[in-house]
This record gives sequence, structure tokens and C-alpha cells, in this order.
Amino acid sequence: MDHKIEDNGENITRVITPNKRKGEIYGIVEKLSGASRLTVMCEDGSTRNCRIPGKMKKRMWIREGDLVIVKPWDFQDEKGDIVYRYTRTQAMYLSRNRMLPEIIDVFNER
Repeated sequence: MDHKIEDNGENITRVITPNKRKGEIYGIVEKLSGASRLTVMCEDGSTRNCRIPGKMKKRMWIREGDLVIVKPWDFQDEKGDIVYRYTRTQAMYLSRNRMLPEIIDVFNER
């Protein structure tokens, strides 16, 4: 999902950010629970039980400590779905550019 653009000899990498209108937020994976379920610490301070939807299950391998985008469920706020997982490089880029909230910025690039 990275988009690289050549601009006067410089590589500019654009990274996906959470869509606030859809209710998506940043999160850090705390624990893997098995059966494609995870415990995620979200940027709003709550810990949610999240699942990896079927269309992403085979494409995306998630480990503890990964930065992810979470879409909390409308009807049950303590649960949610994983929308996207950042690579280590993307997470460092977001941290360096101060795009992550303080509560989940565990990459200490400041």
C-alpha cells in the first residue's frame, strides 16, 4: 500500500493514515490470543480485543509490538477489526514525523 512518487530526484513515501470519519484509530498489538484474535492498546487509552478479518488473514502476519489501524465495532466498543498493519519502516517514519499520538508512540524516534 506504499505509494512511491519521484519528485525532482527525491523519493517521497506516502503512508496510509487512519480515516477518522470511519472511526479508525492507531493501536499497538499487546498480545496474540490465537484464532486470529489480538489484544490491542488503542490511542484512545482503551484495550480492545481485535480480530483479523478473513480477507487479510493469509496476507498479513502480525506480531506483538506491531503498529496497526483498528476499526472499533459500532455496537461493542471493547472489540474491533484490524484494518492495516504498518511495517517497521513505516512505523519509524510516522514516529519521526510526529504523526503518532504520545500514548502509543513506542518507537522513541523523537
